[in-house]
Amino acid sequence: MCAVPVAESPAVAEVQGLYGAFSFPEKLLQKIWLRGDFDGAGALTTDGHPVRILHPGKWNLLGGPDFLGARLRIGGATAREITGDVEVHLRAGDWQAHGHARDAAYDRVVLHVVLFPPEREQVTLGAEGRVIPVLVLLPLLHRALEEFAGDEAVEVLAQRPASRVVDELGPLPLPELTALLARHAEMRWRQKVHFARLRLDRLGWDAACHHAALEILGYRFNRAPMLRVAARWPLAEWGSRTVAADEALAAEAEAWSVQGVRPANHPRVRLAQYAAWVRARPDWPARVRELARALPAIDLDGAATREVRRAHGFAALREGLADAVCDGAVGGTRLDNLVCDGLLPLIAAREAGRLAGLWHHWFPGDLPPAVTGGLRRLAVWDGRSRPACHGLAQGLIGWLIEREGR
Repeated sequence: MCAVPVAESPAVAEVQGLYGAFSFPEKLLQKIWLRGDFDGAGALTTDGHPVRILHPGKWNLLGGPDFLGARLRIGGATAREITGDVEVHLRAGDWQAHGHARDAAYDRVVLHVVLFPPEREQVTLGAEGRVIPVLVLLPLLHRALEEFAGDEAVEVLAQRPASRVVDELGPLPLPELTALLARHAEMRWRQKVHFARLRLDRLGWDAACHHAALEILGYRFNRAPMLRVAARWPLAEWGSRTVAADEALAAEAEAWSVQGVRPANHPRVRLAQYAAWVRARPDWPARVRELARALPAIDLDGAATREVRRAHGFAALREGLADAVCDGAVGGTRLDNLVCDGLLPLIAAREAGRLAGLWHHWFPGDLPPAVTGGLRRLAVWDGRSRPACHGLAQGLIGWLIEREGR
């Protein structure tokens, strides 16, 4: 995974992305550590010692180390458990720059977690020259930095009222507004295909499909534990019934987020859905590849979504995908997210097919209220001649992310 910082800042890294530089804040790295949104099984200190994270610690939003009372094992299989604090920085040099070695509040730090690899021979020293192990997260991350930053922006947007969207975009004539959203939608599509290609390069087709499906079933609250479940139990073990949904649920018992999660999105329900799905269709990634050959190539020529869906039989296509791929175990808006956020980008990354039009006109899936409400109030969607579609929703998300960046 390649990321090139293009500017220096104590709490924010400016990183080169697919369409230019984007900001990656230190607070987001802290969230990644807290959620365990990385390959913990491959965690090694910069001097080669395995790190087992038993508990990441309590997130400290006040002064002092970022995480208090973490429980770790650093070393081989016989390493003893240690309890101490964890400090998180974008760059290893920030420890020295912030003067932590001279601050007694940091005397209990037992691990220094950083995003970017340190310079050669650079070490983290505590009081009286004590060497503190350093763990670099960049090569362990489940997703590209730009994906993390984009998802974090969507999390922020989910809390924003739709009125702010209407106030800023409302003055635009509808054709100009639609064209603006379509441009941002195209960029979002290319980003998703790019990220899917990175996943394919790292995992291969079957595992990439397996990881994407569980991540999407986790919704935005439980992506990280779902990805750890995907890594711990490969697709073949689900198909052979080696793993049960309850076992996977128990393995991440302390990590699931259930507060505010609708009953249908509870991880117990989603894991049971996936178990039923794979039992019925153990070869489902191969089925996706077969179905890909029959997917319609739809040009992005400005045609109306209503006419495109009617001409290509979207309702029957959706029903056929649900049955052939997952035996009907997943449906509704979650199926639409699976298609648009998982399957179509993966197919496009592997087969290089013309799927942008299909993705654009597909059904929208789960979206933040600020997006759905904003598009309806702007009359981009009216439920009749202009039905809700995935592309324009993603276009608004792209515009909002760009606006937040400005």
